[in-house]
Amino acid sequence: MAEQTDTGHRPVLVVDFGAQYAQLIARRVREAGVYSELVPHTITAAEVEAKQPLGIVLSGGPSSVYEEGAPRFDAAVFELGIPVLGICYGFQVMARALGGEVGNTGDREYGATEAEVLGGGGAILGGQPETQNVWMSHGDAVQQAPAGFDVLARTSVTPVAAFGSPERKLYGVQWHPEVKHSDHGQRILENFLHHVAGIAPDWNAGNVIAEQVERIRAQVGDARVISALSGGVDSAVSTALVHKAIGDQLTAVFVDHGLLRKGEREQVERDYVASTGVHLITVHAADTFLGHLEGVTDPEEKRKIIGREFIRSFEQVQRDLVAEAKAEGEQVKFLVQGTLYPDVVESGGGSGTANIKSHHNVGGLPDDLDFELIEPLRALFKDEVRAIGRELGIPEAIVGRQPFPGPGLGIRIVGEVTRERLDVLREADAIAREELTAAGLDQQIWQCPVVLLADVRSVGVQGDGRTYGHPIVLRPVSSEDAMTADWTRVPYEVLARISNRITNQVPEVNRVVLDVTSKPPGTIEWE
Repeated sequence: MAEQTDTGHRPVLVVDFGAQYAQLIARRVREAGVYSELVPHTITAAEVEAKQPLGIVLSGGPSSVYEEGAPRFDAAVFELGIPVLGICYGFQVMARALGGEVGNTGDREYGATEAEVLGGGGAILGGQPETQNVWMSHGDAVQQAPAGFDVLARTSVTPVAAFGSPERKLYGVQWHPEVKHSDHGQRILENFLHHVAGIAPDWNAGNVIAEQVERIRAQVGDARVISALSGGVDSAVSTALVHKAIGDQLTAVFVDHGLLRKGEREQVERDYVASTGVHLITVHAADTFLGHLEGVTDPEEKRKIIGREFIRSFEQVQRDLVAEAKAEGEQVKFLVQGTLYPDVVESGGGSGTANIKSHHNVGGLPDDLDFELIEPLRALFKDEVRAIGRELGIPEAIVGRQPFPGPGLGIRIVGEVTRERLDVLREADAIAREELTAAGLDQQIWQCPVVLLADVRSVGVQGDGRTYGHPIVLRPVSSEDAMTADWTRVPYEVLARISNRITNQVPEVNRVVLDVTSKPPGTIEWE
């Protein structure tokens, strides 16, 4: 799980028992205007107390609570007086710890299920329809609620599908309220957060900006700051936020590493600067980056090289600015990065998380980093970052653009990165983006990586002749926060236009293919 990020808000802790939807629960809590943090199920009662949470949500998980080796939880947490909501596996953990009975009924419930609300539904189900569609995913069931708990719902298979103790502020549901397939799921979470736990919905863009501005000013003092500006949403918002806090103390550095998409440098130098007033320095470093990437095919090694050279570029700018700063009695010692919460989670930031891939702004930093980091977005998901960007007045063309990885097209070439291959991919990518925008699909598609399989060639026929060209992969996906994703069903006629234009206008490409893999099991990027 990601380590705690100090935001000035007391959190609701989302305890992860290995659930597919643990991050989604954290997102849903934030949508209710409440700050949340992910923590591992190994957290102790003492560690929970130290975080001073306003509430706790126990996630689902794939295990059976009575199996050997199943994820455990410190039952002393239930005696701390902190409101707790258990979901699926977390519901069963709570029931078993407090004296209820959990067992395998021999029947399974997966997918859409009709639940019957009992006794008015209590604090979490009150005011909702007596029958409602919920999303189930379990083979075990709570067969008897703990003593003193009211049974609040049931299904045809599960006699105790929800329960609660108003006195102890402990509640649970067998289904998944965090998924949109549960008709009143978000309302259940909001009832728990606002009515049971009594938490005000004050986690919003305006408050986050005010808190971060104060924090940045306290951290920086009168020192100068360098911002890593790539032109993507994350770096654009983090730079604008720091600029709001310290103004002319900030210098934004844009590194043209030669791995950018078509027209990106012009957009940064023209549109972003015009809208924010940020002082920008452009570093022309394509030759340096491509030199270090020569012969490298391993994707992790590519990411680390690109991350390292990013920092080296900033260090060079720092050295250039030191003399000027010294003359004015100032220091240049801070670097702004657009690290997001999913970056931290996926890079293994904290116990219990596998390192899925190194993000250039988390896992690829060199050991001899000569900057102190400012990461004002480290606690945020992408949609929260966009909301803050709009609040700061960043143009929609920038704040609403598709996510683009810091390592750029370097990790969208499967194989060695060369100048020629970058030119091929840049043209194919530009065509795909143009057609998706023209079709009005920008809001539907979270991201559409265009990938060049540089070490793969296939036979084709172009202009009455035999060709031996590269395939291009289209990877359109829909997602809320990049933690999970599904491939986007792009209309066939749009795919046809993209394919025809790429194969006609990019001579080195003779085949366009579509990636229809969800995440999991596949990641959004190929490398």
